[in-house]
Amino acid sequence: MTDPLETGEAAALRDAVRALLTRRSGPAAVRAAMESPLGYDDKLWSTLCEQIGVAALAIPEHYGGAGAGLAEACVVLQELGRTLTPAPMLGSAVLCGEALLRTGNDEACERLLPGIAAGTTLAALAWSDADFSPGLTASPAGLDGRAHYVLDGDLADVLLAVARTADGAGLFEVPLDGVRRERVTTLDPTRRLAVVDFAATPARRLDTGGFALQLRRLLDTAVVAVAAEQVGAAARALELTVGYTKQRRQFGRPIGSFQALKHRMADVHVHVEAARSALYAAIVDGDPEAVMTAKVVCGEAFSHAAAEMIQLHGGIAITWEHDAHLYFKRAHGTALLFGDPGRALGC
Repeated sequence: MTDPLETGEAAALRDAVRALLTRRSGPAAVRAAMESPLGYDDKLWSTLCEQIGVAALAIPEHYGGAGAGLAEACVVLQELGRTLTPAPMLGSAVLCGEALLRTGNDEACERLLPGIAAGTTLAALAWSDADFSPGLTASPAGLDGRAHYVLDGDLADVLLAVARTADGAGLFEVPLDGVRRERVTTLDPTRRLAVVDFAATPARRLDTGGFALQLRRLLDTAVVAVAAEQVGAAARALELTVGYTKQRRQFGRPIGSFQALKHRMADVHVHVEAARSALYAAIVDGDPEAVMTAKVVCGEAFSHAAAEMIQLHGGIAITWEHDAHLYFKRAHGTALLFGDPGRALGC
């Protein structure tokens, strides 16, 4: 079967995104974006959406999208991962777009998805407690609980929430004036997260029932999307490390010529290629076992690449000025993001 990440269309998409990020999202631009009030470069995000249509990829055409799929979204996520570019792609375009599609609610999709696809609406999904278990409950009085790890939750124009109901999990649209949203300090400064507090918050249920199974599939999609980021970032961490070992000289020759370092970089290369294979299997098969394999393998590959990046760069890698620590923090942050999707069945 053809690798959906390596088709001609995927290559063209990858080239377009990489060219734009090379021009607009270098290390200095990433740092400026993550320290900005929004936590990302809204002009770059607008360009990605208007010129390339990244937010529309996984949304059907009749809802204002491009009608592509998860594989195409993963191509973009790999490139965003390579450069550590802060962007609402994961939380708004992928997670919330997929959540709305899984409700089967045409009215909600027609109303909300066109703005998400255009990148003009920023959506956020609240669902988990601090342990990545379902954290919200619904009653006739409204929604109650505290949701953690809400991607771009303090900035969102549209807030969706998954909550336990008498008949299982449900997806709700929540008015912004009915909740308290607060940005939290994160290990990974390129990833903006928030906590959202609900207290008898009125909300409109969007799904028509049976959303517990859809939630599992939704979180599987989120895990695959994160795995794509991890593969892109791990590959880039290895590239930067190899480049540095060719430049740094010791005992009169590049340190990359030392056999011990060659072996270490070869081990990272094997790990990254295994992660590519795991990502491919998760996209093509889509079954829970393949998804969990991708979560583990891609997360470990990125952590390995980031750790070796720091070790082989030496003392410079632990300085704030060098990007190695950003890759290291992203690696550990993404390894924990979304927890175990199987726990969502607790809804």
